[in-house]
Amino acid sequence: MTLDILTPEKKLYSGEATLVQLPGVDGSFEILNHHAPIISALKNGIVKFKTAQGEKKITITGGFVECLNNKVIVCAEGGTAE
Repeated sequence: MTLDILTPEKKLYSGEATLVQLPGVDGSFEILNHHAPIISALKNGIVKFKTAQGEKKITITGGFVECLNNKVIVCAEGGTAE
């Protein structure tokens, strides 16, 4: 699936991922390939995702996620790559 992690200032990541773990406001959850469509609010925390190069982490400060047609878009208020 395609993953984009964006803030108002910059794009933190854009590429392929096989799994995305997100800090939802009601608890963390995962999105896998061909996940059902979803929109969810996010709280401060760490977005973990697996790519062909291994696991990566990005710290975000709130926002939301949309998953549709095997594309995941994370719109965060702020964030930093670890």
